[in-house]
Amino acid sequence: MDAVLRGFREKGLSYLIVGPFAIVLAFPFYVMVITAFKQQRDFYDLSHSPYWFHKGATLANARFLFNQTQYTTWLRNTAIIGGVVVIITLLLAVPAGYALARLSGKLGQSVGVGIFLTYLVPPTLLFLPLFSVITQLDKQTSHLLHFHLRGSIWSLVLVYPSFTVPFATWLLMGFFKTIPRELEDAALIDGASRLGTLVRIVFPISVPGILTVVIFSFSLVVNEFVYAFTFISASAHRTLSTGVYTDLIRGDLPQWGAIMVASLIPSIPLALLYNTFLDRFIAGFTGGAFR
Repeated sequence: MDAVLRGFREKGLSYLIVGPFAIVLAFPFYVMVITAFKQQRDFYDLSHSPYWFHKGATLANARFLFNQTQYTTWLRNTAIIGGVVVIITLLLAVPAGYALARLSGKLGQSVGVGIFLTYLVPPTLLFLPLFSVITQLDKQTSHLLHFHLRGSIWSLVLVYPSFTVPFATWLLMGFFKTIPRELEDAALIDGASRLGTLVRIVFPISVPGILTVVIFSFSLVVNEFVYAFTFISASAHRTLSTGVYTDLIRGDLPQWGAIMVASLIPSIPLALLYNTFLDRFIAGFTGGAFR
């Protein structure tokens, strides 16, 4: 009986501590859902609570978003950019992180810290130089590519790895260091090649770290604003973050309901993705953080 009571007390104390934090963190999402299905005239009626429906829920905001804006195009552009950037990040960061993790002495650690420091450079200091680079590349390659690099989604594909790759390399370097060398040595003694050892031994163990890189890189692309706003001006080439800002705020009349619908749709799969792989996501971060 004492053990049961002690278990109830411990569980109750946990809920007592976690409950207020959960309410505070869930409140913005609740407001987003309520606002997404409100009627437009409810936003300016100050005589009623802003946290509930006054004149009933409506799908007019969603219809406006899909029928009168290029929202599906922004979704497609974001998905394309995110997918390509994730692939580029993995192709560059996985071998780089493994190589740095296996460098002997302080050289690997120093190079890894130097790479991570490049990630800490604020984007506001880099977008002008990078814009100049994209402009020069556009002048030199437009006649070969038969389209202009500047103003297209491919300019973002070239720019985003400049800050996803350094962080991913640093994270994977710390994660690869947690893998004992003895596992690789045993595989090599058994006749496996270096590449075979990586594919069959190292990479399967590194799934939490690699998955962390995938989630981080894709989330960064979805949320990034400065480069997307600077490099792309045409609405048909915009991403979600800039398309919602430029096309749903018209004059002094923001389309609050449509903005919330536009924010709610991509947040649901991201939340499910984080929740599904939460344990591996935490393992990937902690595996690289304490090295």
